[in-house]
Amino acid sequence: MKSRRGAAIMLATAAVVFGACSSGGASTAPSSAPASTAPSAATSAAPSSAAPASPSAAAVTINWYHIQNNDPGKSLWQKLADEYTAAHPNVKIVLTVLENEAFKTKLTTLLQAGTPPDLFQSWGGGGLREQQKAGLVKDITSDVSSWASEVNPGALGMYQVDGKQYGIPFDLGLVGFWYNKDQFSKAGISAPPATWDDLIADVGKLQAAKITPIALAGKDTWTGAFYWAYLAVRECGKAGMDKAVVSGDWSDPCFVKAGADFKKLIGTKPFQQGFAAAPWDGAGSGAAAMAKGDGAMQLMGQWLPGTVAANSADKKGMGDNLGWFPFPAVTGAPGAATDGLGGGNGFAVGKNAPAETTDFLHYLVSLDAAKQWGALNTGILPTTVGAESSVTDPQLTSVLAARAKANFVQLYLDQATTPALGGSINDAVATLYAGSGTPESVASAIAAAAKTQ
Repeated sequence: MKSRRGAAIMLATAAVVFGACSSGGASTAPSSAPASTAPSAATSAAPSSAAPASPSAAAVTINWYHIQNNDPGKSLWQKLADEYTAAHPNVKIVLTVLENEAFKTKLTTLLQAGTPPDLFQSWGGGGLREQQKAGLVKDITSDVSSWASEVNPGALGMYQVDGKQYGIPFDLGLVGFWYNKDQFSKAGISAPPATWDDLIADVGKLQAAKITPIALAGKDTWTGAFYWAYLAVRECGKAGMDKAVVSGDWSDPCFVKAGADFKKLIGTKPFQQGFAAAPWDGAGSGAAAMAKGDGAMQLMGQWLPGTVAANSADKKGMGDNLGWFPFPAVTGAPGAATDGLGGGNGFAVGKNAPAETTDFLHYLVSLDAAKQWGALNTGILPTTVGAESSVTDPQLTSVLAARAKANFVQLYLDQATTPALGGSINDAVATLYAGSGTPESVASAIAAAAKTQ
């Protein structure tokens, strides 16, 4: 990961293209879902409302970069673009569809040249903030003011810098615990843990039943950092997290408390054998471990079912045996039990984008378009208000129910901060479960890294 923007924009643009996606996090949800054939019937019908009127009749071209490189998402985006241009003959939309890593490489080059696409994949947060500082994205606050209220306000805020809008989200999910229902039952666990102490007690019950309690992809450090980040959300609350992310002051003792909470779990030795070398996806991965029952729980985003399925022997995954529960409360901590950690996907608008770009963006997040995404049940959880009912997969509806209760959702820390600080957080937390760090040293390392940004 690169350092934060300094005097040279070229250095900045290389660093600000991506956040958690560079560590393999939530941004991979669409491509992690199993590929299917053509879009379902839900995607084949045109939206019931006509595409909004184009701002002008002049011929314009919108260059659009996105990462939904597999069906059904790829075909759905193409379908919506075709519908829009059919209703607006003066608009030409040129799509560039790239896999995550290829997208990041290409976008870095474009940003370094000062020629961002008109509309491009974004995860908001620190990366978008750096792009705004470099003058690479467009303030669309007034352009979207008439319809911004149609989008979930918590998700919308992730695409703002100093109260101004530079992008729009189309998806927002939460990290939570996915669990093996049969293994919980065998261990005598009748209900998911409500508190952190309950979770640690359940780890003991699983171990007594000769069941590995937790699968962890320790090689990909962002997975372990989810624990520390969520515990920080609990121990620091919204006010504490906002202060640290915005001001860069990470010295609050609540971050040491988060580490102490995590260390308490680590001390039970709950992870599968060889977890330190396990990546998130592929052979020997955390996803593969859970697929074969070597881990009754895994803390992960809403993309887990698809990735576990892809790593299962029959490619069908765990089916109804897979459940989900929100991250437990921490007794006595200021953070609300309903507060979440998450993120998703959206689009930023390039600095020279034509006015039609935000009009097209409105069409992409229209209620009908959002419902088509939800009906795919691929892990994309629409942010358009009223689209929630289109998601029918019970596993995903559990995530949506928790999202609906959350008054505060902390964006993944390696997206909320700069890529460099996000990497420092991930690496510092990794020392805790590797056994070489302490709660104090982790907090100190993060605070020191933040001062250099």
